[in-house]
Order: sequence, then structure tokens, then C-alpha cells
Amino acid sequence: MGHGVRELVLELNGRTWTLSSSRSYTLGRDPQGDMVLEDARVSWRHASISWGGHSWLIEDHGSTNGTYVQGQRIQRAEIGPGAAVHLGNANDGPRLTLSTATADARSAAPAQGAGRQHQPLQHQAPEPPPEARRSWPEPQSVDGQGWQGAPEAAAGWQSQQQPIIPEQQGGQPQGPAPIHGDRSPTTFYQLALGRVMRIGRALENELVVSDLQVSRHHAEFTATPDGRFQIRDLGSHNGTYVNGQPVANSGTVVIGPNDIVGVGHSTFRIVGDRLEEFVDTGEVSFSARHLTVTVDGGKQILRDVSFGVPEKSLIGVIGPSGSGKSTLLKALTGYRPANQGDVLYDNRSLYKQFAELRQRIGLVPQDDILHKELTVRKALKYAAKLRFPGDTAETEREARIDEVLRELKLDLHKNKKITSLSGGQRKRVSVALELLTKPSLIFLDEPTSGLDPGMDRDVMQLLRGLADDGRTVLVVTHSVAELQLCDKLLVMAPGGSVAYFGPPEEALNFFGYTTWADVFSAFENYREYDWAGRWRGSQHYQLYAADIDAVAAQSVNMPSPQQMRPPKPQSWGAQLITLMRRYVSVIASDKGFMGLMVILPAVLGLVSVVIPADFGLAAPNDGRSKFNGDAGTIMLILAVGITFSGAANSVRELIKERVIYERERATGLSRSAYLMSKVIVLGMITALQAVIICGIGFATRRLPEEGLIMPPAVELCLVITALGFTSMMFGLVISSLVKTAEKTMPLLVMFAIVQVVFTGILFKVYGSPGLEQFAWLMPSRWAIAGAGSTLDLGRLMPPWDHKNPDDLDPLWEHTATQWGINMTILLAIGVLCGFAVARLLRRHEPEVMRK
Repeated sequence: MGHGVRELVLELNGRTWTLSSSRSYTLGRDPQGDMVLEDARVSWRHASISWGGHSWLIEDHGSTNGTYVQGQRIQRAEIGPGAAVHLGNANDGPRLTLSTATADARSAAPAQGAGRQHQPLQHQAPEPPPEARRSWPEPQSVDGQGWQGAPEAAAGWQSQQQPIIPEQQGGQPQGPAPIHGDRSPTTFYQLALGRVMRIGRALENELVVSDLQVSRHHAEFTATPDGRFQIRDLGSHNGTYVNGQPVANSGTVVIGPNDIVGVGHSTFRIVGDRLEEFVDTGEVSFSARHLTVTVDGGKQILRDVSFGVPEKSLIGVIGPSGSGKSTLLKALTGYRPANQGDVLYDNRSLYKQFAELRQRIGLVPQDDILHKELTVRKALKYAAKLRFPGDTAETEREARIDEVLRELKLDLHKNKKITSLSGGQRKRVSVALELLTKPSLIFLDEPTSGLDPGMDRDVMQLLRGLADDGRTVLVVTHSVAELQLCDKLLVMAPGGSVAYFGPPEEALNFFGYTTWADVFSAFENYREYDWAGRWRGSQHYQLYAADIDAVAAQSVNMPSPQQMRPPKPQSWGAQLITLMRRYVSVIASDKGFMGLMVILPAVLGLVSVVIPADFGLAAPNDGRSKFNGDAGTIMLILAVGITFSGAANSVRELIKERVIYERERATGLSRSAYLMSKVIVLGMITALQAVIICGIGFATRRLPEEGLIMPPAVELCLVITALGFTSMMFGLVISSLVKTAEKTMPLLVMFAIVQVVFTGILFKVYGSPGLEQFAWLMPSRWAIAGAGSTLDLGRLMPPWDHKNPDDLDPLWEHTATQWGINMTILLAIGVLCGFAVARLLRRHEPEVMRK
């Protein structure tokens, strides 16, 4: 397309430009651009057109609403005569008509194409009839987000597309400083006193924000008759923020000219009688100022770390073990704020405004944050459900997922299970999960760990591409093979201080070595050397870090934990349903686990059938009843079987998802919803296993004719089910305690054996001070007591004291009251385990999320 055509004519609304292959042309609302388009759907610096050597190319510059060629959203594409190019919307956005340059056009080329003094092009969005304005259907675009412009007739508000240029006086701009460095606002709107301006994703709002982080009806500005301005949250899912602090749900806050209002990726500020909007498209600065982290005992594991990250750059962080790389990553992301210093996101304190800014930061831990049993698309689908507002349509989520899959070249693998992908492809899926919310900053911890050199290169080239596409990427790595792809390199020295920051190609020369192995050996051999002092005394420090480091160190007055904690994108119930559906999908995809869930209880039930006995007294003989001691043995086998099955179901479930839980918790996941999803799904599985065990164990046996409350088979099955549930809860406790999955099996075996010992079947437990009270903590003790009450096991088994036939276990009393007490205590132990698990989960959360 366009091959050999070195001059191209571009036409829009009657104006033409003849493009020369000798230069590049910019399109957007910026009046300093080559082609100025006044349309709310067009970004400030939207795209550029240039000659690529053999064809003309159009490149999107991270625009909010996209650039479309032949109806498809593109980042970079070839164009030529006859190509259909739209800006902002694939259907009715401003269309660029392309044709071959004629002789007359060539003679006019200098006047038409080279200058920057064109009058802005006027383009009106199609306006619906008055009766349809409030029920106008939302148009679908490739990313499912619609377009950012609002109908011109929105009540009381006129969208002004002229740029805001501060008046100059003595070389200094008047009015408040821009909140995004020296960038101009994306757009602004004229305020009208006494009227209300509603903000949201739906097109019927007066101010449409095309961002899936924004609710359909998110918030509203009000200009009161007395000249004040208010912002009111409309029950949004991701929250409305004033100066980084959340506005109470459905609450109202008075704002002034120095206040910043955050809604999704957009921020707003009042300047005079206008409302300026800034859309965060990734062009943000990021810097660390004197970060110091101190642990218990006063030991510093991060010492006075300062550096600044350019916009849209790739930063590599390397260093030996013990240099504080992981601690630095937690401090930079706000997971574990530094004790001293601050992190600035576009000159805004990340720590003070974490609840708002965390939406713009993506983090890919070293371990994959994925359920590997799912397909790529299904894993992203559940992640999108948890992270996007509850009012996001299925089509919107699907469109965003498709967009990310195409960007990372995963669309060919979208229906494959993650387990079947290569290591590099799995890392791409982890990155895709973070890109769903369009973060401006992406942090990665050891993304190439365990990968071969070829995959290492692929991952680093992927990160290079993410930075080139308009994001800032910081990667902590042990691999030094592809550092040349980075824009800047941060080298950490032992003890957590900076040893170097600057271009990677100058780093080895700075240390005076030829290989990184030599540098790391020097760190190890000279651990007491002042590497930070050497760095600060160097010319490289003056070039790359002196300005950032010049700001005095200070302690940050942190907001309250409630203010730092992000809101939940979904309601508690919606999160619970999504988590349960995802968990069921994970289990259903593991055929081996499903088979084991059925086979294990069936085998344990069959083992109990080997004992040929009935649950009842033997026939009278010489006026006395024979004891049936086998009844206790049968119940012991059934109890041990369900104890082992229930605990085995859950003992690995939390440890294997720990990294996933930590990341999702930082994005607003409810701890109680997560735990409850496990309890409900695993509880249903355990109940099914209990029915299988009881069905097999009781099918061939004669039970007593009557129970205490219900039929004996039902009472016994309920006891076994309750024991399985409580054992399952004990398994969750074990899973939340251990640090590695390998430690779960020894603890599982130990738990099962202890339950056998303290059932009260093998030896006398009651009446032994200390031993009896300890046995009260064992679920099996109360389960066997429940079965003993139903079967009158105290009289069915021989008494422990043969001289005193009335020496019976008090927990086995054959009454409905005692059965109820046994069941209540058994279930209460399970509930207490649930509270313990919730408390233990807190240890594995980002510090800002801990209550």
C-alpha cells in the first residue's frame, strides 16, 4: 500500500496537505502541530505520518480513542492512496482522504504542507435528535470504550477545544502550575454557574471519559451560585479522589483552584471559569527521592536511594544478593512504603496518593500471577471481571482483552492452556494481565528468571516495545545479557545503596571492569567499600542524578491506612461470584484432581467395609448384651478418612496462589470474599466426599432403627460432613502458615495422625486432667462424640473401667442435647479456623492493605 508514492495528498473537510517524504507530520489538537483537528475524540498529540523508505506510515502516539486504518485500531500501519483512516472512532471519527499528488499539488506543496500556521479544522460530531440525546446508544469501537467526545447539546456545558496557554508576564506563567509537568491539558470545559456536569463512561454524561476504570456514571461537578465548586461521587466502583484522597461514596467535597480531582486515568483542575482535563496516556515522570527502609533493630536495608526515570523509558535494576532490589521494588510501587523519602509520580507523592495512583501502576512479580490450568483468554477474562467496574459490559471487557492480546502477539495462543506455553509466552500473559487497566508504569521482578538466553532476549525486547509504545518500564533482573536494550541502568551495591545510575553502555567503564562477573565479584570481595560515595563523587552522578538528589531528604506524613487502601472495583458479592466461578474453572480443568476427589473417599469407604459388623447391640445371651466393639473401629476409620480427605483438599490451595492473592489484593480484592470463595467451593467438594464415604460405609450395615433427631444414617452423615468441613478449614490454616508447598504434606500427615489418637476410641480420654482438655481442641474428638451419641457408643463399646459398667464417656451420652452440643462445638472449631486463616492471610498482603 503506497509503495513508490513519495508524495501524498491528505484531505480533510475541504483542506488539503501535500506531504513530502523529507519530513514527518503530526496530527492532533495541539495548535503547534502540522494538522490541527478540533474534535473531542482526537488527542492533543494524536498521531504522525511519515515516509518509511518504501511506503507511507501512520503511527498512533498513545491516543485515548485510537487511530483506525480500514476499521482496525492500529499502533503503526502502512497507508497510501485509497486507505480509510479515521481518528478517534472507526465509524464516524475525522476521516483522512489520501490520494496521489498531482502536478498542481506538487507546486503548492511548500504552502500546503510545510508550515505550522494552519487554521484549526472544524469537525462536528454527529448530533442526535433532541428526543434521543438521553438514550443515545453507546457506539462500539475496537477497544470497546466508545469515544471521548460528548454531544454538543449537553445541557449547560460547552466543550471548548481551544488550547489553554498561560499568559506570560516577566517570563513566568500566571495561575497554578500544571499538574502534569509542562504539558498542556488534553481539553477543557466552560463552567456555567448553578449547573451540574456529570462525568462517566456512558455517552449521556456531559463529560465522557473513555476509560474502563471509570464507572458509567462516576461523579459530577457542580458550580454553585455563590461561586464555589463541588465534586460529588455517584457511587463509583473505583472511587473519586481529591488530591489523591478518596471522596466518601456518594459524598461531596468543595474544591478550589489548587485541588486535583482524579477519575480513572483522568485528572481535572479548575482554572478560572474553566475545567481542565489531563488524560494520563503514559507520558509521566517518575522519581525516587532519598528512599531509606529500616527494619526492626534499626538495620537499614535500603539507604538513601535517589534516581529519576525519563518518560517512556526502560530502566534496568541489577545488583548482587542482599543489595535491596526487592525492597526497592516494594518501595517504588507503594507495597511497602519507605521509612524516609518519597516516590513522585509526575510530581505527585505516590505514598500520599496511593489509593488513586495505584490504578496507574502495574506489577509483574517473579512468579506468574496466573492460574496455569486456565486458557489465556479465560485467565484474562476473570482478571478483567475483578479489576474493572461492576457496570462494565461484557463486550467492553472482551474488546479490551482482544486489544491486549493483539498488542502482545498472544492472539494466536488465546485458547491454549497457560501450562502449554513456553516460559517467555507465560511471562507475556502475566504482562497482558497488567496491561488490561492501561498502566503508565510497569514494574517487573526477575521476569527472565529460569529462561534460556533466547527467551531472555524475547522478554527484554517485549519490555523495550512496551516502553516505546508510551509506558515507563522498570525491570529488576539478574540477567546482564540484554542490558543494552535499557535506556538507563541502576546498579545497587551491597547494603542497599546506589552504586551507579546512567546509560548501560557506560556502566562497565565506570566500574573499571570488562565483565559484570568482575563487578559482582568486586561487590562481594569489598563489601565494606563505600560504593555510594564513589558514585556521588563521579562525573556520572553530576550528569544523571545530582538534580534529583539535591532535594533534601524528608519523612513523609503518611495518610491513614483507610485513606491509602484502594476501593473495591466490584461489590463483595460480585467478587465472591467471580472468584467462585474462576476456582471451579481451575478445578474442572484439572482432570487428575477431580478423579482423585472421587477415588480417595471411595477407597476409604471401602476400607471400612472390610470389618463385618453392624452398628448395634448383639443378641441377648444369658440375660446380658454382648458389646459390639467393632462399631467404634468402623467410625474411627470413617472419621480418619474424611479428616484426611478434607484437609488434603485445602492444604495447598492458599500457598500455591499466594503471589496471585498478593497482587489482586493490591488492586482491591476483598480478603473475606477470597477466603469465602475457597470455603464454599472446597466445602461443597468435601460434603460430596463425606456422602461417598458414608454411602459406602453404611450401605451394607444394619443401623439402629431410630436416631435422636433424624434417621441414624442422616445424623451420622452430618457428623462426618461437619468433621470433613472442619478438617478442610484446618488445611487452610496449614496452607496459610507454610512458606513453601513442600512443607504441607508432612503437616497434613501429622494432623491426620493426631486426630486418630484423640478420638476417644483407642484409649480413655475423659477423666484425665490435661489430656482431656487438650482433646477438646481436636475435631475428631467431637465428631466421634456426635456419632457416639447417635449410636449410644458408650454402652455399645466395653467400658474402660470393667469394674464400673457405668463409667461412660460423658460426650457420648445418648441424648439429642448432647448430639447438638457436639455438632455445635465441631462447627465452631471450623469457624475459629476461618478467623485464623483471615488473620494469617494478612501477613501475605501489601502493607498498605493490612487492617
